[in-house]
Amino acid sequence: MSTESDIAESETRMVRVLGQRIRVEVRPGKGVPLVLCNGIGAGLEVLDPLVDRLPDLPVVRFDVPGTGGSPNSPLPYGFPYLACVLGRVLTKLGIGRLDILGVSWGGALAQQFAFQNPRRCRRLVLVSTATGALMVPAHPRVLLKMATPRRFGDPEYATDIAAEIYGGTVRTDPEPVADLFYQQMAGGSWRGYAHQLAAGAVWTSLPMLWTIRQPTLIVAGTDDPIVPVVNAKIMHYLLPHSTLYLHPGGHVDIVTNAATLGPVITQFLRSDEGKPK
Repeated sequence: MSTESDIAESETRMVRVLGQRIRVEVRPGKGVPLVLCNGIGAGLEVLDPLVDRLPDLPVVRFDVPGTGGSPNSPLPYGFPYLACVLGRVLTKLGIGRLDILGVSWGGALAQQFAFQNPRRCRRLVLVSTATGALMVPAHPRVLLKMATPRRFGDPEYATDIAAEIYGGTVRTDPEPVADLFYQQMAGGSWRGYAHQLAAGAVWTSLPMLWTIRQPTLIVAGTDDPIVPVVNAKIMHYLLPHSTLYLHPGGHVDIVTNAATLGPVITQFLRSDEGKPK
């Protein structure tokens, strides 16, 4: 099994593991592959702006069950199971050692994967995420809007609430990000969204954070209504080998401001110390 991506050309395929069919996209490159774990309800294409700002890095993206092109899971699941599914998928792709990046809900999956695969996971990047059910919560008004997948099926509603729930650069120009999320997420299902909500509702990384020894970059916006920035500071305190990078943006600036954040992530992954300078 290789430690670097050796896939000759970009490929999108369905991979069957543990009773699940997972849509995967692999972009070739040089070095250790970077696996991207997306936010709740989001198909892999949502992170296109970030991938475009990660030059030469091999990138692996996938849709969790019930989102994008992956069919629904027959049963609800938890993050430990999903991390196992992801590991099996990567093994089928011939990928050994890897880096992993998780955004929002995907940050929980990335933490769980790093915990379950301490030798396989080289470095960890956590973006706009927290410790799960035990965290400093968003305002109840924001949580109520997040709890419904209506924002994925109603473009007018998505535009109306985008500034309030995402913050950052979306406050001044909500329509483009609302359109992006509507177009890319409409392919998911309510059942898949409910399974993702349930997985997050019963999971926390607090008891295990101290055991995660990988160099970790925590990227957080100071204007994030969904995940208040204090959560990033808590994770930075609890993760023994972490670096905290704060920016003035919001929850989805990894997409809307990828031109700034992409190079920060690339520098961390490629630096000898595992820290951005």
